[in-house]
Parts: sequence; structure tokens; C-alpha cells
Amino acid sequence: MLTVTQQEKVRINIQLPADIRDKLFKTSSRQGKKVSAFVRESIEEKLIQLERLDFEKRMKAAYQDLAEENINVSEDFKFSDGENLPEATP
Repeated sequence: MLTVTQQEKVRINIQLPADIRDKLFKTSSRQGKKVSAFVRESIEEKLIQLERLDFEKRMKAAYQDLAEENINVSEDFKFSDGENLPEATP
């Protein structure tokens, strides 16, 4: 993965309400970061969070599908469990 300085940078323009802009400038200043670096890191964190949630959602669906399949297989073999057991002698 290329570092930020090695990656091609592009400029975008966004519109924010004035109060959010003010909070952004104050927070980035408190963090000791330029606004663009703060915004870039925030966007990266949010994208990672959304990717993780999407992955977890897909994994949950896959596990649920697999669980249903396992139940069906168990049902298919429920009567064969005792087939190979020796006959009980009185």
C-alpha cells in the first residue's frame, strides 16, 4: 500500500454547514493536524468501518445458510445413527 505522499492526490470540493466547518477546524487544530489530513483520515476510518460491517453482514448470512444446510443434512441421517450399533442382548 502506498503512503499518502506516494499516492496521487486529487482535489475535491464539498459543502458543509458553517457549524460543522467550525467544529472541523477546531478539532483538527486540537489534533495538531491540517484540515485536509484530518478529513482524509476520518474518511478512511469511516470506509474501513463500513467495509467491516458489510463483511460481517455477508459472513452472518453465509453462516446462517450453512446452518440451514447442516440441519438438513442432520435430518437426512437422523435414522442412520443407530444402524451400526450392536444389537442389545438381554
